[in-house]
Amino acid sequence: MLMELFEKLLSKKKEPLKEEVKVEVGKVKEEPVQGAPIKEVPVKAPEEKVYKEAVSKKPVSKKEPLKREPKASVQRIDEAKLAEIRAKAKEIVVDAKNQALRIRSQAEDESRKVKSKVLEEEKNLALKKGEVDSRLRELDEKSKTLKKAKDAIEKMREDAENLLKSRKGELEKIASMTKSEARSELLAQFDKELVGEKAKKIRAMQEEIKSTVEEEAKQLLIEAMRFGSSDYIVEYTTSKVKLPDADMKGRIIGKEGRNIRTLEELTGVEFDLDSSEGDILLSCFDSVRREVARVALERLIKDGRIQPARIEDTVNKTKEEVDRIITKAGDDLCHRVGAYNVPKELVHMLGKFKYRFSYGQNMIEHTLEETKMGVAIAHEIGADVDTVRLGCLFHDIGKIVTEDEGSHIELGVDLLNKYSIADEVVNCVAEHHEDKPFSSIESAIVNLVDHVSGARPGARGEDYESYVKRMKALEDAAKQFDGVDRVYAISAGREVRVFVKPERVDDESTEFLAREIAKKIELEQTYPGVVKVTVIRETRVSETAK
Repeated sequence: MLMELFEKLLSKKKEPLKEEVKVEVGKVKEEPVQGAPIKEVPVKAPEEKVYKEAVSKKPVSKKEPLKREPKASVQRIDEAKLAEIRAKAKEIVVDAKNQALRIRSQAEDESRKVKSKVLEEEKNLALKKGEVDSRLRELDEKSKTLKKAKDAIEKMREDAENLLKSRKGELEKIASMTKSEARSELLAQFDKELVGEKAKKIRAMQEEIKSTVEEEAKQLLIEAMRFGSSDYIVEYTTSKVKLPDADMKGRIIGKEGRNIRTLEELTGVEFDLDSSEGDILLSCFDSVRREVARVALERLIKDGRIQPARIEDTVNKTKEEVDRIITKAGDDLCHRVGAYNVPKELVHMLGKFKYRFSYGQNMIEHTLEETKMGVAIAHEIGADVDTVRLGCLFHDIGKIVTEDEGSHIELGVDLLNKYSIADEVVNCVAEHHEDKPFSSIESAIVNLVDHVSGARPGARGEDYESYVKRMKALEDAAKQFDGVDRVYAISAGREVRVFVKPERVDDESTEFLAREIAKKIELEQTYPGVVKVTVIRETRVSETAK
């Protein structure tokens, strides 16, 4: 294209110059290189500059005709410019080729890296698949063992029914008692034998399960708790603001109490100025509102200008800042647990955990700790990691919903359904306090780690009266059973020791009694973590030597 352009210029050298010379600017295409895209390199037309310089030397008047340069001079200029342009064109083509080679080399390097990464991921997937298959085989074997035990129990039950029928017939023939009396005596004897047999079978099954599962379960829980352990400092739900001097309290109250009324109306927090001489106590069930009031009051004290307009402006700015802090806290929590693409509204709700406490335990720390342990257990046993992760993250989100009535489980389920969260995750939230039977292994994991995080020493605190009531309720639940002598709740309610009367409860019945007491506590009592029931039967015989 450049050659055609200059041939036209040479053919027009005899024509008179015009006021405006328009030269078409072409583009030199790079030679195509295999594996690299073709780029167009713009080339300036230097001949346009030549004519513009020629025209600019002397303005062209409409009345005065242009003076032509000598033909030889124009021809020499054109040939020199043409040679220069050809040289530049060659340089551009060479640069384009070098750039294409570089691009091709980079593309080949990237291709090799991608292939290597894909091969590595395929190896990892193959290893994980092998582990999952091994776990499934182990579960199948355990399922077969439990089925055999169940069949054995059913057979024993059938034998017992046959024995009952035969005894009933014998009694009716031999005994000289009524049918109802014979039935009562037979049932009493049969119940005693059945309790003994049931206790023996339960003990045998427990020993068999413990021999294969107990060590593995202990190791799994220990590793999960070590993975999720975190430092924790107890924080209190009340907020105090220290006053720099005694005169500041009067300025906060204001003329006829207008300043303190404005603060309470705008923040929804009660300001107690009489409980402490040098402090102001802020009281409110909503921890976010209490934080807004605390920060706003501290800023007003520091600024010194305390009057209704200034109070309103400071409170509004503090609300916006606290709102940003809450959103940032929610983003940080999601990032730390590895949960992404969470709706912004739910992220903001999670951020409110920063100012929320349950029995003195900060909700962000509790959620983070629980999620770490749940993900570790899910990895170990082959459960759905993402479902467990989101189930642990959202399990207490209903505690933030204060506008509606209901338990935090119901409110949490309704909130998650509103934002179309997966049903598996919603089920984990609905079942994490065993209000409903577990629908999946993921729900059981969320329940387990929630108990572990809440019941570990130092995690939570409660008031003295609630503690005493809970201890007494545990003891009363065990005392209702026949043959129980004394009951003691120890280890902060995590263990109940039951002493039975040896003449009324034999050794075979103690294990059955422990299971019944544990079941009653599980159904009727509210407690953090788990409660261990220990039944103790002791026989003492003493004689006096005279």
